[in-house]
Amino acid sequence: VMLSAREGGDPQRLADAIPYARRLGVRVEIRGEDFGCTLPFWPEFIGNPQLPALHGGVTAGFLECAAVLYLMWNADMSAIPKTIDFSIDFLRSGQPRNTYATVHVVKPGRRVAAVRVEAWQENPAKPIAAAHCNFLMR
Repeated sequence: VMLSAREGGDPQRLADAIPYARRLGVRVEIRGEDFGCTLPFWPEFIGNPQLPALHGGVTAGFLECAAVLYLMWNADMSAIPKTIDFSIDFLRSGQPRNTYATVHVVKPGRRVAAVRVEAWQENPAKPIAAAHCNFLMR
C-alpha cells in the first residue's frame, strides 16, 4: 500500500489502510511540500460533555496516526513504523471542531525516528496538544 500510494500521489490511501485512522476518519493532504492531517469532528469524540472537550485518547490517537502516516509517506520503508514510546502534553481543551496535525521529524534515522507532532484547531501557533514519539523504522 505504501509504495502504490506514493507512486500514485495519494496519501489518503495510507490512512485508509490503517483501521484506527480509518475509524477516526483521519484525512491526509499534501499541498506542495506540506503534509497535513485532519481529524474531522464527530460528537462521539467528546470526552467531557460539560465543557464540551475532545477526549484525550482521541487526540493522542490522532497525533500518533499523523506521525505514522507522515513517516510512511516520507520514508523509504516496507512496513508500518512501530511505536517505541509516545508521550503527550495536553496544552488546552480541544473544542468540538476539526483538529489538524503538524509533524516535525526531530531526528531521522535508519532504525529509529524521533518525531514531534502538534495538534491545533484554529491557529497553529496555539496547539491544543503536543506529542513526542520514537518509532522503529522497518
